[in-house]
Amino acid sequence: MAVNTAQHRQAAQRRRPELAAFLRSRRARVTPADVGMAPGLRRRTPGLRREEVAQLSGVGVTWYTWLEQGRPINASVQVLDAIARTLRLDRAEREHLYHLAEVPYVPDRTRDTHTVSPEVQGIIDALDPLPAVVYNARYDILAYNAGYQHLFPSMLLPTAPSERNVLWQLFVNQRCCVSLLNLDEELPVIVATLRGGYGRHVGEPEWEEFLARLLAASDHFARLWRTGDVAPPGARIKVVQHASVGEIRMLSTSMQISGAPETRVVVYTPDDEESRGFLERLRAIHDPLIGCSAHARPLSAMRAERAQRAKRA
Repeated sequence: MAVNTAQHRQAAQRRRPELAAFLRSRRARVTPADVGMAPGLRRRTPGLRREEVAQLSGVGVTWYTWLEQGRPINASVQVLDAIARTLRLDRAEREHLYHLAEVPYVPDRTRDTHTVSPEVQGIIDALDPLPAVVYNARYDILAYNAGYQHLFPSMLLPTAPSERNVLWQLFVNQRCCVSLLNLDEELPVIVATLRGGYGRHVGEPEWEEFLARLLAASDHFARLWRTGDVAPPGARIKVVQHASVGEIRMLSTSMQISGAPETRVVVYTPDDEESRGFLERLRAIHDPLIGCSAHARPLSAMRAERAQRAKRA
């Protein structure tokens, strides 16, 4: 314990001069005109003065001066947010400021959580024939390539965005026809991963509405949700049932997308040669069967049925 305390003290001593230098450099690049202030006379600093940053941020001049001097003072999230706005910090700079001030950084999660950039789409397309998909923290399907479409056609049948979601498909659809066979292993992990994401969104209407709908639609999900387990995304073996070719064992690998908060690419790699052969056979099937061996139906028939249902609605 004493060693950890000493290491923390040494790390803090190194961070404070870095914090002081960072704040001075960011202050120097913001001019009075940038923040709607008159330049005034006898200005010797290239940017804002300390007292101007303090005034615009709503903090005391002495407190801000001490912060910029690297003194051992505590800063709250609200104060750092105000200083970041005054100094016009971008996302990377704001995260750096929080780290130097030893305050947990909470990124902007409302941006780019429903779409992906053309560059990301191009990357997952280039991974084909390996199946690849982009999920957000709620397991909404944001983008996918041709390989994913061949491997998981049932996931892409819903036209409503609220139902094009992995959890909704796994828990609400008829269990025997769900695309994953090792559900007893996978479902608890997926729910625990969802809870890890939910912890950063508690109280947000979109998340609360989604959870309420899923809890009402699936008793199984409700039981797993009540366990309170939490897990991060990770590599796992998924056993996929495909009525047209048989069981396919795939290793899923999750990779976070830089610049897109809580969005990740998941790539599926065949776990053995038999699965690799099945995956290749799938690509040659124009109208594959969807569902379990007892209830399998052609994909085209299921699409036509969905289209008719949408028209009646």
